[in-house]
Amino acid sequence: MTIKVGDRLPATNLVKVTPEGPEQVSTTEYFAGRRVALFAVPGAFTPTCSAQHLPGFIAQAGAIKAKGVDEIACTSVNDVFVMKAWGQTSNAGDITMLADGNADFAGAVGLTMDGSKFGMGTRSQRYTMLVNDGVVEQLFVEAPGEFKVSSAEHLLSVL
Repeated sequence: MTIKVGDRLPATNLVKVTPEGPEQVSTTEYFAGRRVALFAVPGAFTPTCSAQHLPGFIAQAGAIKAKGVDEIACTSVNDVFVMKAWGQTSNAGDITMLADGNADFAGAVGLTMDGSKFGMGTRSQRYTMLVNDGVVEQLFVEAPGEFKVSSAEHLLSVL
């Protein structure tokens, strides 16, 4: 079942990129007591993700935070080392990179896709979710092959 507005995020784990190395974080603790803009991409270093999705959130980070968002995070079904490298090469300093290497989070929120025909296996769908104290406040899931409603600009327009 796909998560929807008003639902509490399921309890699962992600791996956060930190200067000290990988850090396991529980979704229950990570999203507690604050408002987080979470965007998900099918894969780090993939064309739309690298050319539009992540750069949009990097460029709009200040404006998004000025609208009452405490943190902006990106998740992908990649390992923490790939997420770290992608964040570094993209100069994503204002974005928290969260690895979902086994697609546990993507599966728990019901937002996986099958990328097998591209050799990618199970991946996350492309979406943006505004989470307030662990509860989904807004959710924008892209149609396959599109990039519109999950963009930083769209999120800004509804904040």
